[in-house]
Amino acid sequence: MFSNYLKTAVRNLLRYKGFSLINILSLAIGITGCLVIALFVHDEKQFDKEIPGGDQVFRLYDEQLHDGNKTVRAVVAPAYASYLEQQYPEVDTAVRIMMSNDRFLVEKDEKSGYEDKGWFVEASFFKVFPLTFRSGDPATALAAPRTVVLTEEIAQQYFGNNNPIGETLYVDKDTFEVKGVLAKLPEHFHLNFRYLMSLPSAGIPKERMERWTWNQFYTYIRLKPGADPQQVERKFQGHIKKEVYASLNADERNFMPYLQPLKDIHLKSADFVYDNAVRGNENYVNGLSIIALFVLVIACFNFINLATARSFRRAKEIGVRKVVGAERKQLVVQFIGETVLLSTISMVIAIVATLLLLPALNAFTGKHISFNPITNPLLALAVLGSGVLIGVLAGVYPALVLSGFQPIKVLKNMKLSGAGSHVGWLRQSLVVLQFAMSALLIVSSLIVYRQIRFLNNKDLGFNKEQLIYFQTRGSIDKNLETFKQELRQSSGVVAVTSGYGLPGDQFAGDNITVPTSEGDKDFPASHFIGDYDYIRTLGLKLIAGRDFSRDMKTDEREAFVINETAVKELHFGTPENAIGKTLKWKEWVPKDSLHPQKIGKVIGVVQDFHYKSLHEKVATSVIQLYPDVTYKVAVKLRTANIGNTLAYIKNVWNRFSPAFPLDYKFMDETYGTMYAAEEKLGSLIWIFTIMAIVVGCMGLFALAAFNAEQRTKEIGIRKVLGAGTLNIFGLLSKSFVRLVLLSSLLAFPVAWWAMNKWLQDFSYRITIGWWVFVVAGVAALLVALVTVSYQAIKAAVANPVKSLRTE
Repeated sequence: MFSNYLKTAVRNLLRYKGFSLINILSLAIGITGCLVIALFVHDEKQFDKEIPGGDQVFRLYDEQLHDGNKTVRAVVAPAYASYLEQQYPEVDTAVRIMMSNDRFLVEKDEKSGYEDKGWFVEASFFKVFPLTFRSGDPATALAAPRTVVLTEEIAQQYFGNNNPIGETLYVDKDTFEVKGVLAKLPEHFHLNFRYLMSLPSAGIPKERMERWTWNQFYTYIRLKPGADPQQVERKFQGHIKKEVYASLNADERNFMPYLQPLKDIHLKSADFVYDNAVRGNENYVNGLSIIALFVLVIACFNFINLATARSFRRAKEIGVRKVVGAERKQLVVQFIGETVLLSTISMVIAIVATLLLLPALNAFTGKHISFNPITNPLLALAVLGSGVLIGVLAGVYPALVLSGFQPIKVLKNMKLSGAGSHVGWLRQSLVVLQFAMSALLIVSSLIVYRQIRFLNNKDLGFNKEQLIYFQTRGSIDKNLETFKQELRQSSGVVAVTSGYGLPGDQFAGDNITVPTSEGDKDFPASHFIGDYDYIRTLGLKLIAGRDFSRDMKTDEREAFVINETAVKELHFGTPENAIGKTLKWKEWVPKDSLHPQKIGKVIGVVQDFHYKSLHEKVATSVIQLYPDVTYKVAVKLRTANIGNTLAYIKNVWNRFSPAFPLDYKFMDETYGTMYAAEEKLGSLIWIFTIMAIVVGCMGLFALAAFNAEQRTKEIGIRKVLGAGTLNIFGLLSKSFVRLVLLSSLLAFPVAWWAMNKWLQDFSYRITIGWWVFVVAGVAALLVALVTVSYQAIKAAVANPVKSLRTE
């Protein structure tokens, strides 16, 4: 019996080659899309699962509320860790990692280079994260100042095959002793570092490490087995409200700590600010999964449509089988078996396609996803089992329809009452659903494209083009003004500035104080320390007041420039009214211990400038002169001869700081990396939209062929009676046009809702105009018309004599 079923299935495949090819290829495309996304999603969900005891590890984060706006911060105050470890018996270990954006110059003998991903951490790091050591003792590796632990990669880079334990490594000219070398880090570890330095090496004063408001540390705790993390969280929040808030000003009592499970960090931290984790995005992962499922469902709909379309061709076969004794369940098994054969062939093609696409996927995502069903029998079994399941699900309805035909009516060529109309309605419904999904994807692609374009082209409130910046090193701090003056001598340099805090880079978060009739009131603010050329170099736009001036000797101690948002948040009314208002700021390095506050007036207001991603709203920002803190230099270049200008800057740098190579970045490239995830999402949606359209068109093409074949004699009669090619084309196309228009009407409300939800992740976003839906509808309609036009025109130009002779 099985051999008979197999022979019949193969015979039908060969008999209806076109239909079979469309079925196989459309299923293969759908399965390939699902396989690729499934591999990506599975990889995303593996993060931190290799960490021993990871279920007991939690990261602390803060939610800060200000004027109804919530900010989720991955960094917290240093006092969190010490308090939790000392006061709560449920906490086994706590560890702090200092937030730092600095790259360090690493040197060993003749080898040197700037290395990023170097962090200052506490010695308890390896108790919270028990990573494998290749050499060294994890218990003592980072206990002493000036000690460092290297990853296997950087140890090989600087020491080759020699054992580096006990050797000296220079980090920014400071001497560090190598106390450990880690084996290869887990591939799915949310912390991506190259070397770890002991926290005491950072030289932070003890009193500063006891602060509750200096948010500078990524903090993790490991709970003891059986401890309830929710209870620990509630107790700690109670302590913050009762004890810590009492020591703070009213405006500082706007934060609350929470515990985040280790397994959630990678996918559920997309909205965190100041994060150093390797982050994914759960919404994007889920969205891609749904899109891949769409493509597979469309392919399955194709199969159901084509199988039911062919059902009347096989009606006599079914009648004969029933007359000779075939039971309905046997016919159901036969037809599902044919479907499973098709889906298995499609699955084999999809596996080959996935293997060919995987290198491109890894290059696109920066991952190392592997897929080898040959060496992994369980994986092969799961994949082939999925193919069988898809075949069963896609074939069960056509099998029930086909096996339900009445043999006496079939053999007498009688009309199958109810069956034809029922199946026809099903086919039409599936076509509507197919193109509804395609229209939804077209709308989504257009909106994602427009939002990404908006992000890249939006006026940021300053000019980021031809602007480079770099950290001051060596003796440049002592000769900063002379160094900047030397740079200005080049005709290729437009302007030079220095300070702390640049758009797209590191800046300070601190309070600013406004004197009011009810006393001093503190407001959180972003602080940018600059010099007299800061505003001009960055191209910030003054809308009221004036810039800092070297002719005004009081500007250094008594002047502030604020942004438009600060005018609103500090309740100054208008930019013009803000000029002359008094502000106070607690100095980082007080010149006078009796008067540690800088008291000055607002001398200017600049247009809001976006110094962070457009995911986040512009906050109250303050620009001031404060020469005691200088970390970065920014240089505005002329467009012409940039290479020569950069060479000049390097020569000047080498004269002032020969021990440190120049390490610069272009600011526009820094901003470009902010939206890498959205760029990739947009590319993937376009790819899957095209896949969905191709699969849908394949099915529509086959249905158009079937429709034309069913109406051969009708078309012949119409042509004999004088119908032209255009009339026949319209006759065969109008039913599909109606279905596509209906599918668009169903898809557009869903697309509008879904894309509005996605756009809510951006503080600055496009509006969804009506024309997007018109474009999507026209695109879907054109695709459908182009698809059916070949079959329609072919039928329209056929010789009616041949059509009328067809029996």
